[in-house]
Amino acid sequence: MTEQELKNLLEDMSLEEKVNQLLQLPGSFLKTDAAITGGMDHGKFSEAQISQAGSVLGIFGAETIQKIQREHMKKQPHHIPLLFMLDVIHGLRTIFPIPLAQGASFRPELAEDCASAAALESAVSGVHVTFAPMADLVRDARWGRVMESPGEDPYLNSLMTAAMVRGFQGKDVKAPGKVASCVKHFAAYGAPEAGREYYHAELSSHTLQEYYLPAYRAGIEEGCEMMMSSFNTLNGVPCTGSKWLLRDVLREDMGFDGVLISDWGSIEEMIPHGYCEDKKEAAHRAIAAGVDIDMCTDVYANSLTELVESGAVDEKLVDEAVLRVLRLKNKLGLFENPYKDADKVKEVQVILSEEHRALARAGARETFVLLKNEVVDENPILPLNLGKTMAFIGPYVDSGDLHGAWGIAGSALDAVSVRAAAMKMLPEARITFCEGCSPVEGKEYLSRHVGDPHPEKYTDEKESRLLKEAVDAAKAADTAVLFLGEHRLQSGEGASRGFIQIPELQMELFRRVCEVNSNVTVVLFNGRPLDLREISENAKAVLEVWLPGTEGGSAIMDVITGASEPAGRLPMSFPYSVGQVPVYYNNYATGRPKQGKDDPAFYTSRYLDIPNEPLYPFGYGLSYTTFELSSVSLSNDRLSKGAEGIEAWIDVTNIGSRPGTETLQLYIRDRFASAVRPVKELKGFQKVDLVPGETKRITFKIREEMLRFYMPDGTFDSEPGIFELWIGNSSQTDNQAVFRLV
Repeated sequence: MTEQELKNLLEDMSLEEKVNQLLQLPGSFLKTDAAITGGMDHGKFSEAQISQAGSVLGIFGAETIQKIQREHMKKQPHHIPLLFMLDVIHGLRTIFPIPLAQGASFRPELAEDCASAAALESAVSGVHVTFAPMADLVRDARWGRVMESPGEDPYLNSLMTAAMVRGFQGKDVKAPGKVASCVKHFAAYGAPEAGREYYHAELSSHTLQEYYLPAYRAGIEEGCEMMMSSFNTLNGVPCTGSKWLLRDVLREDMGFDGVLISDWGSIEEMIPHGYCEDKKEAAHRAIAAGVDIDMCTDVYANSLTELVESGAVDEKLVDEAVLRVLRLKNKLGLFENPYKDADKVKEVQVILSEEHRALARAGARETFVLLKNEVVDENPILPLNLGKTMAFIGPYVDSGDLHGAWGIAGSALDAVSVRAAAMKMLPEARITFCEGCSPVEGKEYLSRHVGDPHPEKYTDEKESRLLKEAVDAAKAADTAVLFLGEHRLQSGEGASRGFIQIPELQMELFRRVCEVNSNVTVVLFNGRPLDLREISENAKAVLEVWLPGTEGGSAIMDVITGASEPAGRLPMSFPYSVGQVPVYYNNYATGRPKQGKDDPAFYTSRYLDIPNEPLYPFGYGLSYTTFELSSVSLSNDRLSKGAEGIEAWIDVTNIGSRPGTETLQLYIRDRFASAVRPVKELKGFQKVDLVPGETKRITFKIREEMLRFYMPDGTFDSEPGIFELWIGNSSQTDNQAVFRLV
């Protein structure tokens, strides 16, 4: 339809019909087994409201959606099709590594490829919109939803967010196999105080602009069709009702002109926030702030019509919201083909295809981070010596439950476990497999929303038997590999944790195995950074594999056997203890800095009982080979405003005996400025593949735009002065050069 035809359609709609276009129904109103990710006590809807609703979430499946769409359009007064939306966070049925793991790849193209494959599976299943990517910057590992973010750095987050938008939408969202992306959650949802879910965020305007807004802006610049408001408050105002945030910042400053949707129930939740007295006031504040779609409450549906008719709300506000919804439907081509790509034949061909499984396997390998790898008898523990006897022990040895909490359409039955992969890849190897213990305390799996495994009881007797079998196997083996970590439902929405250790049952298993076997490797599954002190001190090797997805077992076996290299780097700092949290690399300097680890001065910025530094910093990761880096060289130590820039380079050499991939990271600091600048900021990275003995020169271009920041007066610019520059393989590199902006 043309723009004028859309406006004509809008003009012909009744007020009630327009208001109902702004209603998003939970899928259970149309299908009993819909995937639902929020509470259901959010109001009651009339038959007219249900038949005129503009969108629905939680439903997928080509035949189901075609049937619902067909029946809906018969009842809808103007035969306007529904928008079908779903949380496709890191895959539909083929589950890729969680977004935090994808951040560890330092490969935006991987995120784009995974999003593209997820979009294809979603599109043929009838989905029009995915609630992804999550662009929220995260610094507090206690917050459960860190698993949905690319990590703690605004530059990396921005690149990954833009890449995911490209993958989901392509160049034309109407094209076959593409879906609209919804960047979330605007804004600063990833900064809840104390890491507590649904809690308020307390940020200065400077911190908000410098760190938390850039990734949302990157999604908008890439053309995301939707944005989601967040649950938290900023400046004492719930984001869903903040005209300053949603109109001034999002629409005016950032230029977003797409559809703005509330998060589940967040309009109604302005009442318990204490910001609105009742649903009418909540509807008034949300529509005034520019929220277009009310997700799964009756606030708009049962309040807006009366508010308009009474003159309290200008009908123009409703019209502009409805027009944005109609435009999105038109962009997707739904007025011509309301089913878009829904096709049950293509579902069979596309979902869990060999191509998608291959991408899931290769992608997972790129996200694994080798945290520790000691040398024993002149050889590192990893990759494994396949000629020795091995005991594979732990609750994740034989588990297919390898997807994140937001892989809501994923199934453990589709996934390849470590044991299945090992038996297929190493049929002649001498491996004993043991469960060891249950994955969580309480003798049963966690109970949460849709997608949970059925509770499986673990009696004390069973736990004792599992532990004895594991200890006996470890004692008889040359090498013990422990597959430990958080259960997938211990991270994700609603899963904030005050203690971020591996469950105690698993730690007891670890201790008992270490008592009988000195060659212990830990393969770590988790959706957040954890306190790994005890494991790091006592294991010979530690491999972080996150929640790797459908082909996780195969990818893990590829890496621990040496068929592939561990190529990931940490996208979030791993704390020494939870007492440091939030801990992140790009912090500000203090007037009383601690001068190194051995500084005896008492009155400095430090802890009495723990170090300031994280256990493992942002950007850190080992390889199976060794790299030597030269000092940093500059083409010029002076950069002029308006000039093309200067170049910085290093030579990197593989001095080990295996091919490998190094991730070179560029950091810059503005040494003296009108506002204190971070001690380091990531400004670029490159991955380089080198065979043994090979040397390559890695060059970065330094441009004046990279040095700009938000000044105290609100302007965004650079200032002349001294800048420090580092090129290395983690945020703690000291490989430095200095230049001046003139």
